[in-house]
Amino acid sequence: MEDKTRSYTTNLVDPKSGFNTASRTFHSHMPPLNLPPPHANISAAAYTLSLRRNSSWSDSVIALVDSATSHQLSYSDLIQRSETLATNLTTLYGLTKGQTAFILSPNLIQVPILYFALLSIGVVVSPANPISTRSEISRLVNLCQPVIAFATSFSAPKLPKLRLGTILLDSPEFDSLTTTTAASILRGGVDVSQSDVAAILYSSGTTGKVKGVMLRHRNLMASVAGYDAVRVRTESPAVYLYTVPYFHVYGFTYCLRSVAMMDTVVVMERFGLGKMLDAVERFGVTHLVAAPPVVVAMSKDGVTEGHDLTSLQGVRCGGAPLGKETVAAFKLRFPGVLLVQGYGLTESTAGVIRTMGPDETNRRPGTTGRLIGGMEAKIVNPNTGEAMFPGEQGELWLRGPTIMKGYVGDPEATSVTLRDGWLRTGDLCYFDNEGFLYVVDRLKELIKYKGYQVAPAELEQLLMSHPKINDAAVIPYPDEDAGQVPMAFVVRQPQSSLSEAAIIDFVAKQIVIVRCLDFGLLWTHLWIDSLKGSGTSRVDTSDVRRPELS
Repeated sequence: MEDKTRSYTTNLVDPKSGFNTASRTFHSHMPPLNLPPPHANISAAAYTLSLRRNSSWSDSVIALVDSATSHQLSYSDLIQRSETLATNLTTLYGLTKGQTAFILSPNLIQVPILYFALLSIGVVVSPANPISTRSEISRLVNLCQPVIAFATSFSAPKLPKLRLGTILLDSPEFDSLTTTTAASILRGGVDVSQSDVAAILYSSGTTGKVKGVMLRHRNLMASVAGYDAVRVRTESPAVYLYTVPYFHVYGFTYCLRSVAMMDTVVVMERFGLGKMLDAVERFGVTHLVAAPPVVVAMSKDGVTEGHDLTSLQGVRCGGAPLGKETVAAFKLRFPGVLLVQGYGLTESTAGVIRTMGPDETNRRPGTTGRLIGGMEAKIVNPNTGEAMFPGEQGELWLRGPTIMKGYVGDPEATSVTLRDGWLRTGDLCYFDNEGFLYVVDRLKELIKYKGYQVAPAELEQLLMSHPKINDAAVIPYPDEDAGQVPMAFVVRQPQSSLSEAAIIDFVAKQIVIVRCLDFGLLWTHLWIDSLKGSGTSRVDTSDVRRPELS
């Protein structure tokens, strides 16, 4: 009886879109995830390292390269150092399973070593932005309750005193902890359950209040398994350069992914567009992992002149949807480079929807792709709660093995965001008739102008299509007559004399409704190089959150 019902349900699934007409749920067309049984004791670190056997390379392959010093670590070095560190943290510092380590560091080659060591012994990893203020750090520490911290000489003074102290990643002490084994060795390892919390990452969730997202070991394993399921054999290891921070879910999951795939990763401590282009040329980078401002900047006239970027094969972009104009400009400038987009949240362990290959990205500009293996989705009418059909807009709900456990210390926010296993994303989206997702905007960010709904993302994409604009963010601004009007934060190119009036005229000529709006602009004289790879995206408006990663 059960088998017949399952067969009947399967027959209701549209082979093109993956849409089940009975449940009004979208299903993945991707290969299933190769995960161990749920009750098997295995850490995300051990599982990720086990996937190396699916590659063609030996552990002598270079795992990490410091872009500033050219210092390299092989996979043998990475594994040995992380194992040694795990032993020393257990025997010398008394770190035990279930305790939390707070990490406050820019991108350094020491960070992946630390992540794998902590995950292997069941210590919860909780990284944060190193440029955070003391008060921000205090709030995060209160959320995750760490017993120890890992920081740099620059960020350590902002930390409160913790029971086991703070270890500096850029010190001889840390280097010794990764190379010299303590007299007492760790015997038998640590039994880590897949249901144990592996990491606490930070997100504004569906409101502006910062929350600690609890990700289980199985969540991380499912994220990595999604990449392993579509692994492509190559003649030599891919060389990745991350412009995204390790403390963000984007960089955090890519740190695991690269080890599973045995990629070589070029690590930049401080991001700068010029430095990035130099590193691509110097290290023969084949793939960039980037946020939209980087793609926008690369698409502008003259930005890449003087740099040999012929090694570049692909750019993976996440953090916010790319506008059609930006995609077209990038492809015109880099016709041989595959631009891959994706969708995910901290709460979904990063990317759960992504494009797969040139056919998908070229034929469907604007899409963030299809569901990865093991994931389900539905589009829900935010007013009625009714599940929608392909082509209809509503709130995106997600379900699958990557969905978070919940928000630490916040059961109320957890119950609002998680419903019967479904993650309410708060994003206004739709699937087309072939199962491709299109992100329209954040539900709570839609600007209500005299009864009209204005999507900030559309205005942002239009602004960034201007050749003299590098980045833009549009937010609602209170207005007595209209209720709300759009306000734009604009980042101009260096030495640009572009005026407010010129931008308003540019937008008004292309969007009819803007001619009726009081479209104010607040100028911020920034350039993407000044962000220094800190993970800061656009303007801090506290209540603004974008779909994340691929």
